[in-house]
Amino acid sequence: MPPLTKPLADRAAVPDEAVTPLIRGVAVLRRLTEADGTLSASALERATGLARSTVDRITATLARMGYVRLDGRDVVLTPRVMELGNAYLAALALPDLLSGHADALADQLDESVSLAVGDRDGIRFVHQVTRRRAMSLSFRIGDLLPSERTAPGPLFATEWDEAGWQAWRERRAADPRDRAFTAVPPRELDPVEGNLSVAADADFELRVARARHEGWALDDQLIEPGLVAVSVPVRDPRGDGRIACVASVVSHTSRHTATGLRTTLLPRLRTAAAAMERELREAPRPGATQSPAGLATWTGASKQELGREFVESLARGLTVLTAFGAGRTELTLTDVARATGLARATARRALITYEHLGLVRQSGTRGFRLTPRVLSLGFPPLSRISLSRLAAPHLAELARRLGESASLAVLTASGEEIQCLARAATRRVMSVDIAVGTRLPAYATATGRVLLAGLPHPARPTAELEAVRTRGYALVDGELETGLRAVAVPVRDRTGRVVAALSVPTHAARRTARECVRDVLPALTETADRVEKDLRVATRFTRLPLS
Repeated sequence: MPPLTKPLADRAAVPDEAVTPLIRGVAVLRRLTEADGTLSASALERATGLARSTVDRITATLARMGYVRLDGRDVVLTPRVMELGNAYLAALALPDLLSGHADALADQLDESVSLAVGDRDGIRFVHQVTRRRAMSLSFRIGDLLPSERTAPGPLFATEWDEAGWQAWRERRAADPRDRAFTAVPPRELDPVEGNLSVAADADFELRVARARHEGWALDDQLIEPGLVAVSVPVRDPRGDGRIACVASVVSHTSRHTATGLRTTLLPRLRTAAAAMERELREAPRPGATQSPAGLATWTGASKQELGREFVESLARGLTVLTAFGAGRTELTLTDVARATGLARATARRALITYEHLGLVRQSGTRGFRLTPRVLSLGFPPLSRISLSRLAAPHLAELARRLGESASLAVLTASGEEIQCLARAATRRVMSVDIAVGTRLPAYATATGRVLLAGLPHPARPTAELEAVRTRGYALVDGELETGLRAVAVPVRDRTGRVVAALSVPTHAARRTARECVRDVLPALTETADRVEKDLRVATRFTRLPLS
């Protein structure tokens, strides 16, 4: 992994009251994010410059918090870490208020639509609606892009002060090929000069001037050949009229040229942006949701149990980020201490640390707000995680625990079959072999009956399905195949809708029906609960594909 250029804030002098373990923990999460979610402990040691013992203690703490899992030599980000980014997005409120308008525009135009916010001299996506095509947009929520290579960038730059421009110039000089921006390909060297021409930077300044005058901006293949985009600002009418976010339509030159985007799609994009501004003007202020509670007690108990391997100051510091959320956009030090159960001095040191790292900024005289940079802590690699990937580690743990294979399946569109999405197998001479992708008749399987029982009432015609719905599980004995016995439970999404089912099949000679209910069902139910918890976090601001 090549060394990355550090953000300017990371090179600033560390305040005396900053929490060093918290700085190190954030560095580990960022390096995992830049590596698309997985690194070995040795690679983390090299990427962060930390001692191996320090890396091991940090990853053990993050694993205890559920933010990573330790898979052999690898450290892997888990969906639970998305609660940090969710805290920022909920506090921002824009995805909740404006995503419906962006989704409608994408359907109307049959093109990808995104919402982005400014992150110092870059832009970061906070909502994406991607069209599924052979050539489609691959950016993810939380991805950071350099302003000068995007359509939203010139619009945000119209509001930069001289310090902002100076920071941009320093970053361009320190990182001319954009290696710190892992979501975009590096810039190519000039074949004649052997370096990057200053013409590109001068062109950006001209694009900013044009955006200031015209009120929109284009990206004509600045990121990579073929990618074009047009952007307009969405201003906050309840504040000082500054840009709240930028809405963009993104396409490919096989469908639209940059000029075609401007003439064909820009008017409709402007209409959608005006509707978004009305939404911001008319939407009621969100009421404060309940903040986390008892977190300080939990971290103290973990420290007692794990001892030196648990870095309590890191765990406590990360809980400070989750104190923010819907209706909790701006918090005082007292608010943060009350929400987390931390002492004011502890909360204060965490906020000082985050301000140094660019994750928190002061608002007014007493308040603090999260910045878009919080999304750099694990969010992008997981923002497009599939249901099968999300469930896979839980299935593997269940299979190890029971010594039986375990699988995840969904109902097909016809409602007559199930399809296996994920499976964890065990080594046995005789085992149940149902491969990923296999389709089976729904009513003859435990999984199918759980899924059918989760349908609306008119689609549940039999007393057996009503019984399955009431007791919360299905047991099928020999109906699909003689000797095959299986028990299954539902997996529900954030709204309580059954979206999948977990099952454990076994041979009748190994477990009686009663033993399946007594021994398998509790473990299966616990696994479903863990999958649902991950699902609730992962889908707060993202859509979850099945596979």
